Amino acid sequence: MSYRWPVKDPDETLDYSVDWSRFLDTATISSVAWFVQTDDIGKTALASGQDLTTASGGTVTDSIQNVSQSNTTTVATINIGSGVTNREYIFTCRMTDSTGSTAERTIKIAIREK
Repeated sequence: MSYRWPVKDPDETLDYSVDWSRFLDTATISSVAWFVQTDDIGKTALASGQDLTTASGGTVTDSIQNVSQSNTTTVATINIGSGVTNREYIFTCRMTDSTGSTAERTIKIAIREK
């Protein structure tokens, strides 16, 4: 199942978050990794088993930028800039908690001129 973030204008730089509090119970976030795919690239990446990563702040993948990322003990946040108009990007947030459990959430975001 994938979730959807609100539409983003390519000129905006905005924070988008995943709240893990329901999943974590009493555990806390130990680490977070973000990955991004587009519909076009995603088909190739998924077929070959490779993810396109925005592993560090400032990384640009297929014209969308991971400006920065952060997390609290329960919420993972990525600051996203740019993007190609009329393209949909698929972000995956992979979280490892203090018990060693790992979980992922996949979120779609569409880029549209506002």
